[in-house]
This record gives sequence, C-alpha cells and structure tokens, in this order.
Amino acid sequence: MYYKNPTYKAFYYSNVFILIVVSLLCVLPMLHIFAVSLSGKAAAEANLVTFFPIDFNLESYEKTFGNDNFMHAIEISALRTLIGTVMAMAVTVLAAFPLSRSSIDFKPRNFYVWFFLIIMVFDAGLIPHYLLVQKIGLVGSFWVYVIPHLLNVWNIILMMNFFRALPKELDEAATMDGATSFRILASVYLPISMPAIATLSLFTMVGHWNNWFDGMLYMRSPEQWPLATLLQTIVVALDLSKTGIDFEDLEQLSNRSVKAAQIFIAMLPILAVYPFLQRFFVKGIVMGSVKE
Repeated sequence: MYYKNPTYKAFYYSNVFILIVVSLLCVLPMLHIFAVSLSGKAAAEANLVTFFPIDFNLESYEKTFGNDNFMHAIEISALRTLIGTVMAMAVTVLAAFPLSRSSIDFKPRNFYVWFFLIIMVFDAGLIPHYLLVQKIGLVGSFWVYVIPHLLNVWNIILMMNFFRALPKELDEAATMDGATSFRILASVYLPISMPAIATLSLFTMVGHWNNWFDGMLYMRSPEQWPLATLLQTIVVALDLSKTGIDFEDLEQLSNRSVKAAQIFIAMLPILAVYPFLQRFFVKGIVMGSVKE
C-alpha cells in the first residue's frame, strides 16, 4: 500500500528524473571528449562533433601514446598516486586509531583532537608552506608529491568516527585475550573497516591524480611534471609546445582532437579503479554518521 501511495510515486519518479539528469551531466561531457578525440581535423576544428565521431581516425591516440613526454608524465602520476595513497592511508589509520580510544585509554587524546582541528581550520598559507618544503629539501624532488599530503585531518576525523562506531565488545574481547593495541588494530579493526578505508583511498587517489599545482609550484623542469600539470599547461595555458608532438604533425591533426585524446586517457585510470571499490563505497560514504 505504501508503494501505491500517489505521494510516494511522485517522490520516487522525481528522484529518478533528477538522477537521470545528473548522470547525463556527468556522462555526456566524457562522450563528447571521446568523440572529439576520434574525429578528423576539419570536423573537430569546426566544432561539428557532438557525441559521435566524424571522420573516424585514431591518429590523435597514436601520436599521444608515441609521445615520450606524455607517457613519462603518466608514469610520474601513477607512481605518485600509488605511493601517496598507500602512505597517506597508513598515516590516517595509525592516527585515527588512538584518537578513537577514550581519554582513559589514551590520555593525550583531547589535546591531539584539538590540535588537529586547529590546524585544519587555520591554514598557514601558501608562502609558509613553500618555505617549509624548501627548507626540508623537497623542492625538485619526487617526494614533494607525497610527503606534504600524508596528513589529511578531515580523513583522520572520518576514520576516527568510523572506529568509534564499531562495537566496543570486539575491542574488550581482544583485550581480554591479551592482544596488544597493534594486534587489535590489525586483527579486529582493519578487517571490518574496509568500506571506510576503500572510500578514503578513492578520495586520496583522485586528489593525487588530479593535483596539478604541486608540479607547477615545486618542479623546476617540465620533465618532472605529473600528468595533471602537463594537461593544465596544454589545455588551460594553451602551451601546445608541451604536447610533445611535432608542429608538422600538429598541422595534420586537430589541436582539439589531440587535447581531447590526452584528457580522455587521463580520465581512464580513475574510471577503471572505481568499479572495484564501488561495493565498499556505498557503505563507506556514511561512515561515522551513526554512533552508539
């Protein structure tokens, strides 16, 4: 009877309509970029391509995959994303676990919670951050992509609340069996925290993969840029010399097709990873929202 209620039907179909519109707004730009990357020069330059290629060809992808600068930027981005995500999640879990304990079990808990909240709200700014990175010798180093992003206070708070929402009986049972804090974390908390860990890992991966400002700010040479920085220079700054493709070849291709191919290739890794994390994502997105 509830599902036959006219008010429920109106609410249900309104939600379906809104979700369809939002989905189209997400998918159609990707289809357009993909169609442009597969189109010929005349159609792409004339802005005739919508969601289907015109004068189908794969030259833009052939030139892009044959571009050493582009492939090297992909390697840097992939390495940065892999190492940065693993290390950041390790720091997040190790920081969130003690903060999830009571002040009786971990006496400095309240101090660290307030400390993290203060540094999250009051940011020192770009110039002090750059001076700090410079003083510790990370400018021009690959590790500038990883170390400054290890501590994400927001992720720590989410992970802490997820840990606090877990049944205390599991913790007490492990303690009675003589398990240490590290054993409790590894054997009890981590196996049942995969939704939260997968969700935060996805957010961290996206952040690393899409971060272009670090390469622009800290690297002295374009050869050290990640893919996002290279694409920002090509697409936003319109510096076509950074495409790595000879100008003679660019004359035979459309600049829009080449840029579209590079943008679409840059989207694929995250799109490929998401299906594997989707089953955790739905549970993890509400982590910490319910507390007993």
